Amino acid sequence: MTAQHTTAHHTRAQHTTAQDMTAVPGPGRTAVGDAVLEPLRAYVRGHATGRPGHFREAFLPTAHIEGVRDGAFVSWSLDEYCALFRGRPAPDEPARSRRVDTVDVHGTVASAAMTLRHGGDTFTDLFLLVRVDDSWRIANKVYHRHT
Repeated sequence: MTAQHTTAHHTRAQHTTAQDMTAVPGPGRTAVGDAVLEPLRAYVRGHATGRPGHFREAFLPTAHIEGVRDGAFVSWSLDEYCALFRGRPAPDEPARSRRVDTVDVHGTVASAAMTLRHGGDTFTDLFLLVRVDDSWRIANKVYHRHT
């Protein structure tokens, strides 16, 4: 079984529905199905709108979001992560951008990398996705904040 690999084009923050996030194959790569991008679109909508329901659509209920924040390791459950969002966009939302860099599909599992630019901060998010009941969901996410 060979892996499918794709690079998706830049998704700007003003596209709150993330409808423009499509699979665009690079040289020597095959396009992944659009369905694997759906949870990533929901994740972008969550950030763009500040509405936690989009994260619940994107992630499995058992998911964890992990990384280093203010010098300390954090590991949030989905409920804890959703509690960080207040249901409205960040004041600088029009200037923010998000881009899916890669998606690799291996049967019923996939990985994806995304770059987020939030004001002066740049983040790299890495996702593990799983296909359950004919739909893709994010199983876990780790992130790195570039300094």
